Amino acid sequence: MSATVSFKVPTPHGTSDVSVAYTRVGRGEPLVLLHGIGHHLQAWEPVVDILATERDVISVDLPGFGASPGLPDGLAYDLPTTNSVLGSLFETLELGRPHVAGNSLGGLLALELGRNKLVRSVTAFSPAGFWTQAERRYAFTVLLAMRGIAQRLPEPLVRQLSRTAAGRTALTSTIYARPGRRSPEAVVAETLALAAAPGFGATLRAGTTVRFTDDLPGLPVTVAWGTRDRLLVRRQGIRAKQLIPQARLVRLPGCGHVPMNDDPALVARVILDGSR
Repeated sequence: MSATVSFKVPTPHGTSDVSVAYTRVGRGEPLVLLHGIGHHLQAWEPVVDILATERDVISVDLPGFGASPGLPDGLAYDLPTTNSVLGSLFETLELGRPHVAGNSLGGLLALELGRNKLVRSVTAFSPAGFWTQAERRYAFTVLLAMRGIAQRLPEPLVRQLSRTAAGRTALTSTIYARPGRRSPEAVVAETLALAAAPGFGATLRAGTTVRFTDDLPGLPVTVAWGTRDRLLVRRQGIRAKQLIPQARLVRLPGCGHVPMNDDPALVARVILDGSR
């Protein structure tokens, strides 16, 4: 069960109140988990119990996704604002400089938090921002199509499709290499979350000019890419390694864009090894 915390975020025009939903479990050094666009914190459920044996695990619904309400009027869904929100969340939860792991958009946010020296280590799974313009356009086209399908499908049909491996494949094969492994309940929940997310459009628009171009010297960085990622192709991982030479580049055999469900044990090990 998630909790919600509210806090003030500095803006160019004063402060705004922001609310964020999260779950927290485990013990050890704090580790924050950030999901991708259109997803929710439940994306991390396959690995949380493993991580919680060695870390204090905080899974976050980004503003405008999952159970977190959208940002107040006047706040943009861009990297500086989200960095400010997450930094304020860390302060409110008294996390200090936590370890952070993120997937897709969450991976880009994790790297941005590292660039701003707000975290102790970064593990990024298929992070956004290392694309060419053509690769970005392709990814955004696919994401918009997924969102459109999720919004058009009646909930009873989503539930019916989720009951079979073939139906789960139809709904989620873009992001999972092994969609049949995802539980019916999880597929229903994430399809409804994608359809309802108030932050989706603004976040996607904010990403049209985003590219990550900075090194992160002195910070432990792991970049991991699934060999079967159909959304952000794995050659983008090579670009990430070229930009962040000291980063550990990890190959995830047989994993798709959201690898946590495809190989939970491998993903958990990559996170734990990268957050020592």
